[in-house]
Amino acid sequence: MSIAARILVLLALTAPLVAADFVLVSKEAAPAPIIVAKDAPVRTRDAAVTLADYIAKISGQKPAILDGAPQPLPERAVWVGVQPELKALFAKTSFDFEHPEETLVLASEKHLVIAGRDRWDPAHTEVKGRLAMKTGVQQEYGTANAVYSYLRDQLGVRWLWPGEEDIIPRERIAIGVMEQRYHPQIRARGGMLVKTSLGDNKESAEELWSRFQRVQLDSMDMNGGHGFGDWWEKHGAAHPEYFAAAPDGRRIAMKPSVSNTKLCASNPQVWQQWLVETSAKLRADPLLRVINVSPNDGYTSGHCTCKNCLAWDHPDGEKMEWSFPGTGLKYQGVSQTDRDVRFANTLARLLKKEFPQREVFLLLNAYGLARNPPLGVVPDDNVIISSVANFHMRSPKERQLPIQQHTGWAKVAKHLMWRPNLGSPAGLSWGMPDVAMTQAQEDFRFAADTRCIGLYFDLFWLHWSTQGPHYYALAHLAWNPRTDVTALMDDYYQRGFGPAAPDVKAYWQLMERTRMEFVAEEPSRFRAFDLPKKYTADVFAQAQRHLDAASAKLPADDETHRRRLHFVRCGLDYAKLVVDTRAWMQKLEASKNKDSEAKAKVLANWDLVAKMQKDFPAHAINWQAVWRSPSGGEEIGKRVMGLHPNAPLSGRTLKELRTPGLE
Repeated sequence: MSIAARILVLLALTAPLVAADFVLVSKEAAPAPIIVAKDAPVRTRDAAVTLADYIAKISGQKPAILDGAPQPLPERAVWVGVQPELKALFAKTSFDFEHPEETLVLASEKHLVIAGRDRWDPAHTEVKGRLAMKTGVQQEYGTANAVYSYLRDQLGVRWLWPGEEDIIPRERIAIGVMEQRYHPQIRARGGMLVKTSLGDNKESAEELWSRFQRVQLDSMDMNGGHGFGDWWEKHGAAHPEYFAAAPDGRRIAMKPSVSNTKLCASNPQVWQQWLVETSAKLRADPLLRVINVSPNDGYTSGHCTCKNCLAWDHPDGEKMEWSFPGTGLKYQGVSQTDRDVRFANTLARLLKKEFPQREVFLLLNAYGLARNPPLGVVPDDNVIISSVANFHMRSPKERQLPIQQHTGWAKVAKHLMWRPNLGSPAGLSWGMPDVAMTQAQEDFRFAADTRCIGLYFDLFWLHWSTQGPHYYALAHLAWNPRTDVTALMDDYYQRGFGPAAPDVKAYWQLMERTRMEFVAEEPSRFRAFDLPKKYTADVFAQAQRHLDAASAKLPADDETHRRRLHFVRCGLDYAKLVVDTRAWMQKLEASKNKDSEAKAKVLANWDLVAKMQKDFPAHAINWQAVWRSPSGGEEIGKRVMGLHPNAPLSGRTLKELRTPGLE
């Protein structure tokens, strides 16, 4: 950032300040101590340490952290979390938070309070996460998120991507007399970037980035999966009657994955078995609040055709067909929506009767044969509908139906979670610059208007050098769906790249515009295999010119902005390699694997990938997600399909690619 630009930011941070403001740190006074309650939960203490660290980074002076209020009270102090002494210091302020996750930043001339609604059970602060243990678990993390908001909004800290932050040093930190409250509408945010969620991995720079952006520490845990994946293994042998009946009456496991075996939703024995198992879970875990009761995956097959289940379907539902793998049988039926909602309502009422004083929600996917809203039944108030509406990062034509379906659900359901299957619309999973920041603003405002309280996106792979600006926009929209994304991204470019900001902005606008045109022009859901059509040498030359112009504006000794620009350059180099690899693979496919030159070019590109893995900065590309083996050895993952001779496109994929149909 230029000296003039930094002066403007400093003026913005200090403009309202007068002599009577609370001075946190200055040349004339030691830093005000940070006071944390002795019984504060782990995440509140972590946030207090983070606050002290950033004050030190900004001012060069690190405040002391006090464990509980000393006697007598210090003349000046920063109070992290609600503590008994605050009622006397701020007699006219209510510290009884009315809203979930509510945050408060409160300042007088002598004291600063950064607090929020915190709820936790000291006996249950560790639970098993998806891939690792969740520690420091709370039901609500209001204070921690209030601290991160204060760092961003009042101290001007920016977390651009994992390991890359922007701080404006100053000797004096002060805040005007104020009271600012906020509570987020979206209470389940961690699943939006699931690979940074608490308990998905061991703590990393990516997890910290997500935490500081107020995405990770949320107040409702809504997973995006299915509810009965282990039932066949547990009950199939002894109770085949629990499971879906084929048209010939057989109740068998789905192949090849038995976890996709569906239930006989109308069977009261299923309800009672579920109630027994769920009651045990709830008694063992007092923090459990959301239970998934979504039908198992594989929505094109295996739904029950017994007369009682079919009677739960609405006769005017959309006509649907499903199969029964291994039997040769198919069934012509209707939408599963009314059946699924009746099943969820039945379980919800049984659970409410069993636990009348406990707030527990059931989560039901509106997915597959149940994407349309119900016609003859309404979800109960303790049922959350997980709308698997794939309108994000899609073309205008592709967006129409899922937006219509999501809107229909919003009319009948009290609670909605938005759970799109992202797929790889323009090479998202490969790590292409598949970004849609402008559309994200529109989508999140729509989600807010439809009372969305949760997010679960399947799946961002954390390719920061090629998709980082999109993640940045999404994180801020998850916290506040009314965020002005244009202003947000202008700030991102300016803070991140200083004098080079206009050219870096032009680069990302080109990437966004190119991918939006591509998804509109290529309707096949396998369009990513045709990337060379749109990502031409001319497009990449324009992109390179923007980054070269950015570099020309940076002084040779500007190490910070040059490091950040290099990070973006790595993303462009990688994108060029992906498209070149795919172009040679297309020639190899056309020759039915006989074009030796094409094969040699592809394998040479894989050698370049191995070099990139060694040379690129951390977090630039998630190599583990894209390349199972650095040089295309024996283990080739499905995400490499179409990029390596050992992972060619299937005949079915090639056929659909050449005969486009909307997803």
